Amino acid sequence: MKQDMIVILDLGSTENTAIARQIRDLGVYSEIHPHDITPEELGRLENVKGIILNGGENRVVDGAAVDIDPALYQCGHPMMAIDHPTAKCQKILSVLPERELLKEFVFDICKAQANWNMKNFIEDQVELIRKQVGDRKVLLALSGGVDSSVVAAMLIKAIGQQLVCVHVNHGLMRKNESESVIEVFKNQLHANLIYVDATDRFLGKLEGVADPEQKRKIIGGEFIRVFEEEARKLEGIDFLGQGTIYPDIIESGTKTAKMVKSHHNVGGLPEDLKFELVEPLKQLFKDEVRACGVELGLPESMVYRQPFPGPGLGVRCLGAITRDRLEAVRESDAILREEFEKAGLDKKVWQYFTVVPDFKSVGVKNNARCFDYMVIIRAINTVDAMSATVERVDWDVLGRITDRILAEVGNVCRVCYDMSPKPPATIEFE
Repeated sequence: MKQDMIVILDLGSTENTAIARQIRDLGVYSEIHPHDITPEELGRLENVKGIILNGGENRVVDGAAVDIDPALYQCGHPMMAIDHPTAKCQKILSVLPERELLKEFVFDICKAQANWNMKNFIEDQVELIRKQVGDRKVLLALSGGVDSSVVAAMLIKAIGQQLVCVHVNHGLMRKNESESVIEVFKNQLHANLIYVDATDRFLGKLEGVADPEQKRKIIGGEFIRVFEEEARKLEGIDFLGQGTIYPDIIESGTKTAKMVKSHHNVGGLPEDLKFELVEPLKQLFKDEVRACGVELGLPESMVYRQPFPGPGLGVRCLGAITRDRLEAVRESDAILREEFEKAGLDKKVWQYFTVVPDFKSVGVKNNARCFDYMVIIRAINTVDAMSATVERVDWDVLGRITDRILAEVGNVCRVCYDMSPKPPATIEFE
């Protein structure tokens, strides 16, 4: 079923995503488009029922107020203006609309149907993927993260064995992460999966490297090289699957807003690897991506997994990475996640993990002096990742976690809890 759409035209507002979310929460699909969209471009959008002109503090660009093409007023769609007074619109508001006002515009004026749901979204995307790909093949880098996993499940549903997934284990994964990817996608979903164990290759490149930025560049660059090598072995692949989601596009900047962070569609792949992109999640917010994954039948442990940095445990094994400290991070992280789940904190706390610094401290084991590493636990809550507060974990829970880490993780004699909010601290240590 084609879903009705309300188009938001960005005339400098900082509330575009908030309004889009409110409309989607009403069960109607909504997209954000630039203020200078042409009537032809608008005409190519399907099932548009109404338009919101969304002005705001960024409306003045280079000394002049931005506006829409006057021809759009003749497009025949109902319009509502927010902080953009004009007599040509059927409804005028000066502030962020309340839910009831939005409902009136969306349903009473635009006559939109509340048919935005994951079942319909998946059906639409499957149809679009099949139309785009035909009988050709799609290549996907499957990290095991939420976005790439949901894209993989979507593509498997749409084109089955025409999808080729490449999972690169760089040795910096969390405990049993690669095994979980293989179990779900190869054994349960019967995906065409290529598994590459590049642990020794990555750790060899990282040997002796302590600078965090250099570590990130090595890990990112080597991942691209491994993926490129696997891609060149394959024939007849014309498409690259991407886990691009809506915030990625929005954060890349608009014509009235500054860039938050750049969005690289092909992850820095070489130019001679010519692929057409397949991005079925590019209009979904993160929580919608998770809902899509659940609807597609992915296990909750995969759909609701913790945010995880691209360089993996490489930025949680502080300083130059060594195998013994990397293993200490991996094992202590697994204990932390297991105990948080038992205590019901896994759904309450936004992100939690362990790090191991590159220095040792004096301790006592088996009635003798030892000189071992420490494990630092970090657990924080945030809405937008721009600031964060520390979770006040119950002492009994922290006690159980500490006892297990000290008993089960080798080369560790001390456990600490990080009490630093962001700012001044960051979420990750490196």
